[in-house]
Amino acid sequence: MWYRRAQLMAELAQVRALPIEDRRGLNPPRHAALVRVTHWIHTLSFFALLVSGVAILLAHPRLYWGETGAFGSRGLDLPIPLNLDQSGWGRSLHFLAAWVAVLNGMVYALFGVATEHFRSNMLPAKAEVAWGPIMHMLANDLRWKKPPGQDSETYNVLQRMAYAIVVFVLFPVMIGTGLAMSPAVTAALPAIVKIFGGHQSARTIHFFVNSFLVLFLIVHVAMVCLGGFKDRMSAMVTGRGAGARE
Repeated sequence: MWYRRAQLMAELAQVRALPIEDRRGLNPPRHAALVRVTHWIHTLSFFALLVSGVAILLAHPRLYWGETGAFGSRGLDLPIPLNLDQSGWGRSLHFLAAWVAVLNGMVYALFGVATEHFRSNMLPAKAEVAWGPIMHMLANDLRWKKPPGQDSETYNVLQRMAYAIVVFVLFPVMIGTGLAMSPAVTAALPAIVKIFGGHQSARTIHFFVNSFLVLFLIVHVAMVCLGGFKDRMSAMVTGRGAGARE
């Protein structure tokens, strides 16, 4: 294991030593067509869910824990105005966008398992998960320091860990809590409400997980800009970086 790791590090050092023009074309297409398509479908559905979710929240900007909650009962008041005129279209759009996101996510998940996309492109290697390198990368990111050379064309361990948490933890919790708030689903599967501690608990968890997803989106866009906006966007649209050779 240590010999293979040393060999890989030596190969990486040789690549970094090449002139910039000789590095181009070393990487294969970084995003498969299905990954790109599902990424943009999910982006559109996420923004639809975000806008419609805010509209729904405006109709009752309070959070509770347990099974029930109403104005006048104990709860957490959110610093947003009350607006009862938005929840109608908001609920319809939220329902539609949610199922688009779920079906799109299922296609992506099946692809990720069948092609080992998750293991090769998302999950960090054991050798990468070390306190020193992680803190070094975090310090560079906080100082807005662009990764050198070939490192800017890959996802570091922090990004891989963040993507893994979003895909394997936050998204499933969002789907589960969303289903727990659906009367039709809970009538057929009442146990799903008990998992989250009640309807209002599911709503509260749904809100905070969504807040983490919005924070992830902001950091994600910032990292795209730091790593090279044109190159990263080209990779997600065409499958190759802007400077890659055919």
